[in-house]
Amino acid sequence: MGRFDGRSVLVTGGGRGIGAEICRGFAADGGKVAVLDRDEATASAVAEEVGGVAYAVDVRDGDAMTAAVGAAAEAMGGLTDLVNNAGIGMTKPLLSYTDKEWHLLIDVNLTGTFNGIRAAAPIMQAAGGGSIVNNASLTGIQPTVGEAPYSAAKGGVLTLTRAAAQELAPTIRVNAVAPGMIHTPLSDIVVQTAEWREAAESGTPLGRIGSAVEVSDVILFLLSDAASYVTGQTLVIDGGSSLPQLQTDSLLRALSGA
Repeated sequence: MGRFDGRSVLVTGGGRGIGAEICRGFAADGGKVAVLDRDEATASAVAEEVGGVAYAVDVRDGDAMTAAVGAAAEAMGGLTDLVNNAGIGMTKPLLSYTDKEWHLLIDVNLTGTFNGIRAAAPIMQAAGGGSIVNNASLTGIQPTVGEAPYSAAKGGVLTLTRAAAQELAPTIRVNAVAPGMIHTPLSDIVVQTAEWREAAESGTPLGRIGSAVEVSDVILFLLSDAASYVTGQTLVIDGGSSLPQLQTDSLLRALSGA
């Protein structure tokens, strides 16, 4: 028997990267999968691979999300789990962001997560409950220079996670993950550029960049019954990169003469 026998999940941003790995892992463990992505071709490809259903939808559109989630639940014979994984990033100086760029980053990353919860939770509650996992980011905990709107959006996701965990209990558990540098199609340029990859790896205690599977495995754990008493939490997946204390480390280097 699989961990997800008799269960069904909807994954936003499921057409590539971490989202695709979540779909593969959930299906391999016995569950049904609905793949949502703005790119219809990638969503359909992953759905075909895992024997699931696919829907092309922009998570910023609340009405479209409600319709897609409802159709997916009907197609799968129910909905027990949700992963809000869709996201988009951008890097530039804070004061150079335009209104359009600000709203894009907030709307996709934060409003999209809200739209997913609002659409899925009533269906899940009516069926007896389930589990929701939101894919946030380490930069939502420790803001990254150049990513202010993205950091603000992901910080909002973490707060939304805790709020939803309280309001949807006891029938629905809501948790989040906060990945650091992970190898996905979006980070290929870093991984494939030796100098940049070495810089990222040298700042990571585990000495390497993480994989999409390593993030999906944690998300699948949070969805599973093994995490049945876990809600309102954020699990950091960063290879230890957030551990150094810059002020103290700099002071210790000065004291040691390094």
